[in-house]
Amino acid sequence: MNKDKKIDSNEIIYKTEELLEISHNRYKITVQVANRAKRRKYEDIDIIEDPFIKPIIRTILEMLDEITQPEIISD
Repeated sequence: MNKDKKIDSNEIIYKTEELLEISHNRYKITVQVANRAKRRKYEDIDIIEDPFIKPIIRTILEMLDEITQPEIISD
């Protein structure tokens, strides 16, 4: 397994907690993450970006970036 592709599990936990702390409603953000990850899993079935990062982890990281760095999506 390539070490560069692997994400530290502690980093994932910290980022998940950060996402939950930022959100006003923990339940709502949890459902949003789950729905996006599920949708992404089926949409990206033919695209193999990184087989080591599961859709749920990728979704958590993306949503945190979208919230903490709004300049990423605003253009």
